[in-house]
Amino acid sequence: MNSVKTAVLAALLVLGAGSSKAELRLTMAEATQAAISSPRPQYSPIAQKMKVSGDVVVEARISETGTVEDVKVISGNALLTPNVVKTVKDWKFKPFQENGAPTRAVATLKFSFKMN
Repeated sequence: MNSVKTAVLAALLVLGAGSSKAELRLTMAEATQAAISSPRPQYSPIAQKMKVSGDVVVEARISETGTVEDVKVISGNALLTPNVVKTVKDWKFKPFQENGAPTRAVATLKFSFKMN
């Protein structure tokens, strides 16, 4: 009897795992268009002094209410990434919907820093 309960419980866990909502995947253009507030990250004075330039790519997880819950660095120089992460955490978005229901989103954002 215990093995039957275990099998049923395992099946319920598998079914429950598959029923979680998928997140919308947004491009930079889609995210920018949906942003209510999207301040530009500042060029770090240390990075400028050291003449560090380049791109920073981050992935922002956006809640159902449009706030940024988490920012993960995908690529970029360590002198440039902290300001990007800090700034993107302050971005605000129009709440996203899928099939008429509020949904979470993930946006891939790229910022370029170049010396003048």
